[in-house]
Amino acid sequence: MTLVPLPSKSPELNPVENIWQYMRDNWLSNRIFKSYEDIVDHCCFNWNKLVERPWLITSIGMRGWAHGSTF
Repeated sequence: MTLVPLPSKSPELNPVENIWQYMRDNWLSNRIFKSYEDIVDHCCFNWNKLVERPWLITSIGMRGWAHGSTF
């Protein structure tokens, strides 16, 4: 077995890229933050909200080609 580093911004190879895109699109975009701490607090709050929804994480990370179907 050989480990191969994944290129950055490769959502088809690294499903976590899709998680971050979902968070940006739905919870983190079009906002004005007061400070760095405000950004961190907002990100942590929304990350915890996502963690409470494992079905959402699964659906975002699914790859139809990897499971023999098309989503």
